[in-house]
Amino acid sequence: MDRIAALSEIVQMNPADSFARYGLAMAYAAEGRNDEALAEYTQTTEHNADYVPAYQMSAQLLLKLGRTAEAKARVEAGLAAAERTHNAHAQSELGAMLDELS
Repeated sequence: MDRIAALSEIVQMNPADSFARYGLAMAYAAEGRNDEALAEYTQTTEHNADYVPAYQMSAQLLLKLGRTAEAKARVEAGLAAAERTHNAHAQSELGAMLDELS
């Protein structure tokens, strides 16, 4: 079974599994399946608003796709999540991304 199939199966059994859903998004992104990746990143943060890596990776993908305004919104949401979870490393990285986008 390939990675996407395996992760899809896990997500079907437990839609709120943020780690599996994030992994699925990353697998889609690695294959260039950008719309599916973005949908999974969004689902990840809808199930777990504090899953900071999903904001960061979706923002990076949106930037790659030239969707700057959407990327900025994801960075801002990720920065808020990083602040809520006291994740100083993510705050620093997301803050730098936001500075570059401003």
